[in-house]
Amino acid sequence: MTQREGSLEAPQADSSVSLLPHLEAKIRQTHSLAHLLTKYAEQLLQEYVQLQGDPFGLPGFSPPRLPVAGLSAPAPSHAGLPVHERLRLDAAALAALPPLLDVVRRRQAELNPRAPRLLRRLEDAARQARALGAAVEAVLAALGAVNRGPRAEPPAAAAAAAASAASAASGVFPAKVLGLRVCGLYREWLSRTEGDLGQLLPGGPA
Repeated sequence: MTQREGSLEAPQADSSVSLLPHLEAKIRQTHSLAHLLTKYAEQLLQEYVQLQGDPFGLPGFSPPRLPVAGLSAPAPSHAGLPVHERLRLDAAALAALPPLLDVVRRRQAELNPRAPRLLRRLEDAARQARALGAAVEAVLAALGAVNRGPRAEPPAAAAAAAASAASAASGVFPAKVLGLRVCGLYREWLSRTEGDLGQLLPGGPA
C-alpha cells in the first residue's frame, strides 16, 4: 500500500475504490476462518463428551449450566445490537476463551491423561480463538469501530484464575461439567462470530 492510499489525512477521490475490495477480502477471510473453526468446535465438543464417561452423552442427560467466570453465552439481545457492537462483544469473548480452554486442558490432562487428541484439540482451540479474535479486531480497526464502548467482561487473566481455582477446588464431576460448559461457550461464540461477520458481506442478511 502506498503512503497516498494509506493516508487518512487527505483522502483522494479513488481511496474508497481501493479500500473497499481490501476490506471485503479481509471480512471474507475472517468469516471463512470463523466458519472453519465453528466446525472444529463442534468436533471438540463431541470428543469431549465422549471421553467424560457416564452420564455425559447419555440421552436425556442435562448437565447443570455452571457459571463461567468472565464469560457468558451470547445474550438474547445480542442479535438486536448494531453489527459493530456485536463484533466487539465477539472479540471480547474470543479474548476470554483461550485461558479458560487452557484451564480445561490442564484439568483434562489429570482426568484423561490417555486422551492426547482431546488435549491437542483443546490446545489448538485456545490458539485458534486468539487468531480469530485478532482477525475480528483487525476488521473492526479497518471499519474504524475498534475500542469504542465498554466491555462487560472482566480481564481474561483474572477470569481464568478464578475458573482455575474453582476447577481445582471442585470434584471430578463439577470439573467435567465446567469443561463441557467452556467447550459449549466456545462453539456458541464461534457460531455467533461467523453469523455477525456474515452480515457485513454483500448479500448477507440485513
